[in-house]
Amino acid sequence: MFTQLLEVLGSDDLAWQDRANCRGADPDLFFPERGASTRTAKGICRECSVQGECLEFAIVSSEKFGIWGGMSERERRRIRRQRAVDAAERRAV
Repeated sequence: MFTQLLEVLGSDDLAWQDRANCRGADPDLFFPERGASTRTAKGICRECSVQGECLEFAIVSSEKFGIWGGMSERERRRIRRQRAVDAAERRAV
């Protein structure tokens, strides 16, 4: 899976993490207790220059917890499902 992740990201390292707005921020913002607000974390992500790389990392690595690339696990799961449907449709054609 890690090889697939690196292919998707187009890099053999994860240097984008060094440029992330969340670097040094309180991790509890990005891994909130059930029912806690994610607004602050998503706001930090919204202004981040590596939001896309972060989101793709979380989707491809099936990250189960936290806010990544401005999306919750539920939102990322929706993207994974849609990608699976799209891939199945392409194979059927």
